[in-house]
Amino acid sequence: MENRIALIAGNGRFPILFAQEAKKKSVGIVAIAINGETDKALSRHVDKIYWLGVGELQKLFQVMLKEKLTTAVMAGQVKHKTLFDKSIKIDPLMQKLLDTVKDKKTDSLIGAVAKRLEAAGVKLLDSTIFLSDLLSEKGVLTKNSLDEKILGDIKFGKEIAKSIAGLDIGQTVIVKDKVVLAIESIEGTDEAIKRGAKYGKEGIVVVKVSKPEQDMRFDVPIIGPETIKLLSQLKAACIAIEAKKTLVIDKEESIKLANEAGVVIVAI
Repeated sequence: MENRIALIAGNGRFPILFAQEAKKKSVGIVAIAINGETDKALSRHVDKIYWLGVGELQKLFQVMLKEKLTTAVMAGQVKHKTLFDKSIKIDPLMQKLLDTVKDKKTDSLIGAVAKRLEAAGVKLLDSTIFLSDLLSEKGVLTKNSLDEKILGDIKFGKEIAKSIAGLDIGQTVIVKDKVVLAIESIEGTDEAIKRGAKYGKEGIVVVKVSKPEQDMRFDVPIIGPETIKLLSQLKAACIAIEAKKTLVIDKEESIKLANEAGVVIVAI
């Protein structure tokens, strides 16, 4: 393990938790943060931080070279819908990448960046390397029990979720009474859940899975307190996640909130 790692940080709590755990292991972190995506609080948990636009790929490589970094981690997502934001400035290197990828699915885009990093001599690490305790074993995490109806919806939803994940469309499906209410697409998990609840009302079941060939270096499925707060607000019945493949951020708080709301969290 290198004693300094580049943290290419997207949105959410994941980058902060990664930086905190790295510090405990005496690993220095140089963060490469994205304007409008990365939480500004990350600066308090890293040794150094650089800010760049989502389209400034050349600047990312310049930072890596300047800091002599040969190991990196990608933590946190970047909203896929930014592809359609005309205000974003795209540098020549990013434009070349966009012009050469076979499509603009998440795996294609992030995979292309990863290949360019590797070609430049940068090793990309498993993003859960310091957070393996947040990857749940199989079973119910909450005190609430599962009934046969919910179990049936989970089984039904998992098959569909795996199919859309395999197509790199999204990783979440919202179901009720074995009816698909919504599948996650470019809008992200929370918006897909809201859309599903619009039709299913109370008692929806959310199933979130990894991709069939999940690369743990990036785009790892994540849930956390904000997800549970949303499920509570919508009076959802359950969220099922894939065991050992999904990060439960702020795990104790997430489980506490779920217990209070009567929402089941189960790792399948």
